[in-house]
Amino acid sequence: MINVLKKSMATAAACLLLSGVASVRAETAYVFATFKGDAAVDEKLWIYTSANGTSFDLLSNTFFAGSTGVLRDPSIMKHTDGKYYIAYTVQSWTTSSTYFAIASSTNLINWTQVATVNSGIANTNFTWAPEWFVENGTVRLIVSIAPQGADFKPYVYTATDSSLTNWSSPVDMGIGTNKIDTFVVKTGSVYHAFVKNETTKYIEHATASNLLGPWTWVGVGNWASWGSGYEAPALAQMENGQWRLYIDKYPSSGLWTATSSDLTTWTGLTQVGAYRHGTVLRDTQYTAGHPPSVEYVSNRNSGKVLDVQNPNQSDGANVGQYTRNNGPWQQWRFYDTGTGYFTVVSANSGKCLDVSGASTADNADIVQWTCNGGTNQQWQWVAHGSDFLLKARHSGKCAAVVNSATTDGADVRQQTCNAATSQDWVRQP
Repeated sequence: MINVLKKSMATAAACLLLSGVASVRAETAYVFATFKGDAAVDEKLWIYTSANGTSFDLLSNTFFAGSTGVLRDPSIMKHTDGKYYIAYTVQSWTTSSTYFAIASSTNLINWTQVATVNSGIANTNFTWAPEWFVENGTVRLIVSIAPQGADFKPYVYTATDSSLTNWSSPVDMGIGTNKIDTFVVKTGSVYHAFVKNETTKYIEHATASNLLGPWTWVGVGNWASWGSGYEAPALAQMENGQWRLYIDKYPSSGLWTATSSDLTTWTGLTQVGAYRHGTVLRDTQYTAGHPPSVEYVSNRNSGKVLDVQNPNQSDGANVGQYTRNNGPWQQWRFYDTGTGYFTVVSANSGKCLDVSGASTADNADIVQWTCNGGTNQQWQWVAHGSDFLLKARHSGKCAAVVNSATTDGADVRQQTCNAATSQDWVRQP
């Protein structure tokens, strides 16, 4: 990304740069769709990308949560129409759900719900964790269904049109009860299912010559020496042909991974990061763009940069100015919301630049806060002479260094926009 946008840029070039996501030629990338946790603000779709399948960078906190306002357990695939599709759970894990939903996107950032699919099972209590399985052009979803007072069981749904809006009735996968989060891959003529045993909390492995069984359990209990307390197995095949398994060590220990060349013998687990249940897609024709580069935001008056002050990973941590020291608490990513505004995200904490309490008053404090899509976390980058104003969407006021101070630690607050250089900023690599 170019870090200081010149007013003399051609319109087309400016549109590209202001997107916050750099355009790229087709390449191979790993796309990770997930949600972040059990709080309402975290039950949304988050998209990450990676060049190697283990080091992920945030592409977009999409804030997409479908028609219920809740999205969990997203499974992602790329369809023959070139669009990305997610299937997802539509309620929290404590709330009854009788259907799952599907949404599509052309760019991984803007999503549209395209279908809801009823479970079709009498007395359904929970409909969880739909997982894509595509074979010879046939698109299926494997969904964990629990009727009232009964254990979970995986069922297979088959798309009956290419728009993925119409689906068959459910068919019992034949793998048994009390199995959840079933993820299937096929190598040669053998189907491999990886599931969570809901009683023991182990990830288990079964094989079959038909998707509907009969299934043979080839890995039960602690067969892979991973221990218990994991869920949401998901697999992706790497460029070198090796398989990589991802599992969620719920509720708060993050995403872990292991690798195998044959789906039978696996390495030990290593941690990927503080992520939750989701799936990874290897896209060999990826063109959706990369996360924006980290940048420093420098004040014209003082020459100092926007800085999250200690404790610099906490909600409410104050934002001020400080001499540039290249710390991650001084690094920011500008994510385009698609509406002419950016969310400005700390590279250190993953939290958003935020006007405290959504105040519209002069001198309201500017802090970092968990990203929630609020307009007090959306900012315009507005040309002002050779510099730029950072203008809050909800108030129309500008980020300013208080009293035009030039000292380290001086506070940054919102103030009515004026011609003061203490409100002028530039973005630097």
